Amino acid sequence: MHSVGCDINPLVRLIATAKSTPICLSTLDETLNRLSYHHFQVEFQEGEVPDAPIPDIPNLTYWFSEEVIRCLAYLRSWINKIENESIRNFILVAFSETVREVSYTRNGEFKLYRMPAKKLEDFNPDVFGIFSKKLSRNRHGLAAFLEKRKSVEVSVSDANTATGELPMPRPLGGYDLVITSPPYGDSHTTVAYGQFSRLSAEWIGLPNARKVDKLAMGGHHSEETLMDSPVAEAIAEIESVDEKRAQEVSAFYIDLERSISSVAQVLSPNATICYVVGNRRVKKIMLPTDAFIVSAFRQHGCIHKATIVRNIPNKRMPKKNSPSNIVGETSTTMHEENIVICQRTTHI
Repeated sequence: MHSVGCDINPLVRLIATAKSTPICLSTLDETLNRLSYHHFQVEFQEGEVPDAPIPDIPNLTYWFSEEVIRCLAYLRSWINKIENESIRNFILVAFSETVREVSYTRNGEFKLYRMPAKKLEDFNPDVFGIFSKKLSRNRHGLAAFLEKRKSVEVSVSDANTATGELPMPRPLGGYDLVITSPPYGDSHTTVAYGQFSRLSAEWIGLPNARKVDKLAMGGHHSEETLMDSPVAEAIAEIESVDEKRAQEVSAFYIDLERSISSVAQVLSPNATICYVVGNRRVKKIMLPTDAFIVSAFRQHGCIHKATIVRNIPNKRMPKKNSPSNIVGETSTTMHEENIVICQRTTHI
């Protein structure tokens, strides 16, 4: 369908752009074949990876071995010479994933940690091999996408709705459908989204690689307070235990409310809204984010249609108990999230 994607993370926007852009497979294959030939030359004939400019990334050798840095720099230099932007973006997506996989990043964590010293001794990733496999998999994905893709317009926006920016282009009459999954909480204390993209973004040279978490909801404290809100009571309980944490939690919901106000401005009269959220706990106190979403959209002429509870399929996050979609009722099941569905019933 005609669509606009919106995200503050530059790596997310790059991936979204690459995955939604149709590319002629024969043209792509010409580039991939040249790249494969150069890999073969380097690995089996020259025997040594040629020197290439290394990006100025803080603590680079803390996250990568010298050999990996040399290989990544060579790939980066080769990719940057590709003139076709769509093909370059396609290959950069595979490169970004390769950067993560060949780094010293510890798997299974919700923040950026280095793997233990014992594992480092035996860690010797095949950079070119991993990169080639990513490209091959993504090429198959592109082929499948092209078979099903209709003639539609797709755009990617960098608008930060929490600061009042509106995603563009805006269709005549507004958006008919909004599907999004905002953070479960401020990045300082939940999943640090920006940390996961930082290394790849810096290798590629994307802007604001280290500022994503600060730009995200709750990244800055606010002097405002939440009144008559479904989360107000929970925040007051948190404040009685830890005033600083209460301020951080409050800042997140203030930004979330601002974002919802921005989204409401671009809805069509009968728009459907789907928010995938998690009811996290802070200081053992459950925060009813699902009820907050419903309440915020009601202020903009929307009604609550349903809340669907599902197990989180594959999302990196801290282990925690998740409550059900019934406000105030907790659940012993971990890794659940709520799909809150609302519908617009009045004109803006």
